[in-house]
Amino acid sequence: MGKMNTLDNVVKTLVIVGAINWGLHAYNLNIVDKVLGEGSVAAMVVYVLVGLAGLKMLYDTFN
Repeated sequence: MGKMNTLDNVVKTLVIVGAINWGLHAYNLNIVDKVLGEGSVAAMVVYVLVGLAGLKMLYDTFN
């Protein structure tokens, strides 16, 4: 595995946040919505960024 750059670190952090948030859904808890406000623009931005981070990790996995 090569040297990780800043983008890789941000992507990894976002995927971890997303995974933890999904795991907490089992307990009817959504940390992103609790911190940023349910349905807020900020929460939606986080969800989009987590999704994009997941896609980048998928891309990197097969390249």
